Amino acid sequence: MAQVLEFKLPDLGEGLTEAEIVRWLVNVGDVVAIDQPVVEVETAKAMVEVPCPYGGVVTARFGEEGAELPVGAPLLTVAVGGTEAPVAAPAKSAAAAEDAESSEYSGNVLVGYGTAGPAARRRRVRKDAAPATPVAQVAAPVKPALPEGPVPVISPLVRKLARDKGLDLRDVRGSGPAGLILRADVESALAVAERPAAAPAAASAPATVAAGERIPLRGVRGAVADKLSRSRTEIPDATCWVDADATELMAARAAMNAAGGPKISLLALLARICTHALARFPELNSTVDTAAREIVRLPSVHLGFAAQTPRGLVVPVVRDAGTRTAESLTEEFGRLTESARQGTLTPADLTGGTFTLNNYGVFGVDGSTPIINHPEAAMLGVGRIIPKPWVHEGELAVRQVVQLSLTFDHRVCDGGTAGGFLRYVADCVEHPAVLLRTL
Repeated sequence: MAQVLEFKLPDLGEGLTEAEIVRWLVNVGDVVAIDQPVVEVETAKAMVEVPCPYGGVVTARFGEEGAELPVGAPLLTVAVGGTEAPVAAPAKSAAAAEDAESSEYSGNVLVGYGTAGPAARRRRVRKDAAPATPVAQVAAPVKPALPEGPVPVISPLVRKLARDKGLDLRDVRGSGPAGLILRADVESALAVAERPAAAPAAASAPATVAAGERIPLRGVRGAVADKLSRSRTEIPDATCWVDADATELMAARAAMNAAGGPKISLLALLARICTHALARFPELNSTVDTAAREIVRLPSVHLGFAAQTPRGLVVPVVRDAGTRTAESLTEEFGRLTESARQGTLTPADLTGGTFTLNNYGVFGVDGSTPIINHPEAAMLGVGRIIPKPWVHEGELAVRQVVQLSLTFDHRVCDGGTAGGFLRYVADCVEHPAVLLRTL
């Protein structure tokens, strides 16, 4: 005899409230083991394989690939206690039921799914329930009707969007599980409501000409959009820049790599310069607590760096960058970059940064005005290093020149501090021996 248990999308941590189903790893009818990954989801932070805490036969899946589910929504159901299709279990004492259940769920802890007891997080089968439907018939469950009371909406932000636009949510058909209304549903309804009536002559025109292509802002791209919008809204930023002669820095790197041993990356040397500059100008390694109206200077430098991936822009974080050697920084940059390309960065890899280094020179551009990675206080941008005419020791020469840009939160410091930081960085780029004074 088997009992049907429902596994819901767990809280994946870092404040994430929803995830998109990328790929199902099991089918209805498959036998799964405890802690076996059953689905791959994409959050605003990373790609995550979600393990199921139950062992048994998969009887139903909820959500197609590409669907977006909120935390707590059903993912699948599993028949445990047997390998056949689930049927109603005979009545048993509470203690016996607890013992039976405790032998078939994982002791491992996902956020929101721990060992506090199965009853706290599973749907029990009522003893008077009818026999469950065979596996083959529950592969495509019928979406239940909306319950009485408030309309289920994926988040308060989506509900506010509808209210601000005067949209009655009861007129919106939700595409999420159990009729849950997603942001895409509200935006589609608004687009239909706001679209002007087509003239008779244009009635036969293709819909795509008027509507255009719509690309949902979700996953990584949606998270980046939200963060950049918040940065521009909340932070009074300013940018200063300077050209620097990087000839000596490039020569120093070449000499280090010619000496044998692990190769040192240019990004690692720039990171070392940043951390030394932040030690001199700690105002820029801080954040603003708007509620308390306080500037919080942070004790350690956790250095983020911008990385472009097929999934969009991400900012992995190197922990305790100020205590690392150039060799250690090179190794960590390499590891995080490869994880970013493979889509295997964890939420912890993408959070907790205190300052960001953005090497946009790899795209072949000279300069930019970076947007601060909220809630940090500054970002250093580095353009491409190219040969340019330069006055060196009183003579015109061709030198390797780079443009450095610093965008900073004007609440944490004034232009004098920002200029001092940027000038120190430029001096270290032009004369790497300057760093020897701090070693």
